Amino acid sequence: MAVAAYGLAALASMIGGKRVLAVITARGGSKGLPGKNIRPLAGKPLIAWTVAAAKAARHVDRVVITSDDPAIIAAATEAGAEAPFVRPAELARDDTPSMPVLFHALDSLDESFDLVVLLQPTSPLRTGADIDACLDLMLAKDAPAAIGVIEPAKPPFWMFRMDDAGRLVPLMPNPATRRQDLPQVWAANGAVFAADVDWLRKSGNFVTDETVGYAMPVERSIDIDSLLDFRVAELLLRDDPLAE
Repeated sequence: MAVAAYGLAALASMIGGKRVLAVITARGGSKGLPGKNIRPLAGKPLIAWTVAAAKAARHVDRVVITSDDPAIIAAATEAGAEAPFVRPAELARDDTPSMPVLFHALDSLDESFDLVVLLQPTSPLRTGADIDACLDLMLAKDAPAAIGVIEPAKPPFWMFRMDDAGRLVPLMPNPATRRQDLPQVWAANGAVFAADVDWLRKSGNFVTDETVGYAMPVERSIDIDSLLDFRVAELLLRDDPLAE
């Protein structure tokens, strides 16, 4: 690979000789918290926090936004992301899954990438270091994919369904009553999804039995879906120097 083709800066960012694309997914028309992707959070639009994290990641070579909303695109590009295309309306419905959106982004670019990182703007407290660490873990474990995970506040062994009569039915067998005696479990936190592009096209999903988990702390794992989530993020960022 010639230096002239990519430049010294691009070569310095490559991980294991692989090119990395960060794709930020943000459609318009949010119902849980209308306008959340451009709602000001600690002085800048929500989506700008994710753009900043992607730009700060040493391993990421290019950062693009996929959206159907002009205001979201404007906020993302103002923060430093590229917007080389507009997401088609048929890929911006409430029920549109992430994979077709991601593959559309990959196929719409003028260059190919070895690894892709999907970043949701609803995880504004994830950092560039988290993105790099997730990619580092994936390569260190020789895994085709890695995602951010967190220890859930309540283990699934303590969860129930309710039958038609309102009676509680255990979701799964409870092997112990004390939390410290329960098996350790993890849940996807939605902050970082990384994968080998060719593998992802074949698997169609970031999560398979080959995927490894990158453990993240609670304070960087908040997933904004409601006004309450937004307020919690504001509190966490109140004394953060990055919010200035």
